[in-house]
Amino acid sequence: MGLKSLLILPFARIWAYRIKRKSKQALQAQDYWFKTLLKKGAETAFGKDHNIEAFMRYEDFKAAVPLVDYEGLAPYITRIMAGESNVLWPGLPLYFAKTSGTTSGTKYIPITKNSLPYHVGSARNAVFCYVAETNDASVFDGRMIFLSGSPILERMGKIKSGRLSGIVNHHIPSFVKRNQLPSWKTNCMEDWELKLKAIIEETKDEDLSLIGGIPSWVQMYFEQLLAETHTNTVKELFPNLKLYVFGGVNFEPYRARFTALLGQNVNTIETYPASEGFIAFQDTQTEEGLLLQTDVGIFYEFVPLRELGKENQSRISLAEVQLNENYAIVLNTNAGLWGYLIGDTVRFVSKNPYRIKVTGRTKHFISAFGEHVIGEEVENAMRKAIDHFQLQVMEFHVAPCIQTTAPELPRHQWFVEFHRPPENLPAIQLFLDEQMQQQNVYYRDLIQGNILQNLEIRPVAPGGFHTYMRSEGKLGGQNKVPRLADNRKIADALPILTA
Repeated sequence: MGLKSLLILPFARIWAYRIKRKSKQALQAQDYWFKTLLKKGAETAFGKDHNIEAFMRYEDFKAAVPLVDYEGLAPYITRIMAGESNVLWPGLPLYFAKTSGTTSGTKYIPITKNSLPYHVGSARNAVFCYVAETNDASVFDGRMIFLSGSPILERMGKIKSGRLSGIVNHHIPSFVKRNQLPSWKTNCMEDWELKLKAIIEETKDEDLSLIGGIPSWVQMYFEQLLAETHTNTVKELFPNLKLYVFGGVNFEPYRARFTALLGQNVNTIETYPASEGFIAFQDTQTEEGLLLQTDVGIFYEFVPLRELGKENQSRISLAEVQLNENYAIVLNTNAGLWGYLIGDTVRFVSKNPYRIKVTGRTKHFISAFGEHVIGEEVENAMRKAIDHFQLQVMEFHVAPCIQTTAPELPRHQWFVEFHRPPENLPAIQLFLDEQMQQQNVYYRDLIQGNILQNLEIRPVAPGGFHTYMRSEGKLGGQNKVPRLADNRKIADALPILTA
């Protein structure tokens, strides 16, 4: 290890110890933040509209503050944009994190002086936990590449606005910034394909030790890097690359292709960052799930997914959650979000400490026939198919096919972009269908009741998902392809590979 890593290692151990100690005091932390948020919220326009009181009970809070999505808070956001203070949180936000979202149009999420440190520090904490566990801080000796959105900010009235990754880029610690790539100039490029070429030019001769970014875009970087340098594996270019940090999507469907491109296995750290708050991160390489961040200015609530939207839906605190139940996650934050349904679903895999797995999106599911298939199920099925058939999958999306011609029945169609088209497609289809039936009793009953026929794979032409994302103006950055949809908007736009 170099001098920098030797200096960082003891700090990483101290931070990791603090994180693990705090994880054992999760309920106390949640109680503290509930009371703190109430005190601040009572001073705001939102608090006055909803009769928030500094010392109200949780049951009274639930009765006073409704569950809302972004549209429910949009009128208050508009008032903040017009320059009004003390609307959702005392004072004005420092920033608006601009996100196109996957469940609605453009959203402007407030980031305050109180919430910003947790956005910046949580990713660092995740890496420090890795360093402490492996006793290896050498990732800080090499260069670090972060494939993120542009740091250029615009103004929404008095408040600066930009992509969350761009905002955070302005606050990266100096000990990381000195090793960070790409350059500021390159990172400011808006055109993803031109930006990618510039990143390759800047990084191909560097000693890379860590890379971070959405899997699909990092994969694209690796593909083009190898093509540009006429190299077989990334390991030949970056022999010291040992850590990949990602978030936003399940990495498992990409793992086989990553391993082939890298020419080796690298350790990974999964994170769960959102514009609304940094919710969880992987704190260990040996345990399942992500450590829920309970002391970061967020008071969490949870709604059982099976009850979401119903008249008498349950709404519970962290103290009441159960293992292996799918919940819609609700945030109350020190950025001024109240009763906010972020749109994600999670499942607890541990309560000591509280660890979660992200299982999907509340609006990304297929239930055209009452099957209610969720993201976790299709990703589990695909992961097993990849392992069983030794596949390399670039990207995939699942949608219902309702309009059929007799005697064909409706079915689910899986749009899959393979690195190389497999020869045994019927066997893969059957395997995937069996996996889905094992996981989802409603889907199995529909198949066995001859309401649905077995699923069909539709091979997507090479680069098809990138072509679609380009057409939507969503190449690069933090943009993601939804794993599944209850409609055919994406499905009908994808170019299908012809025989």
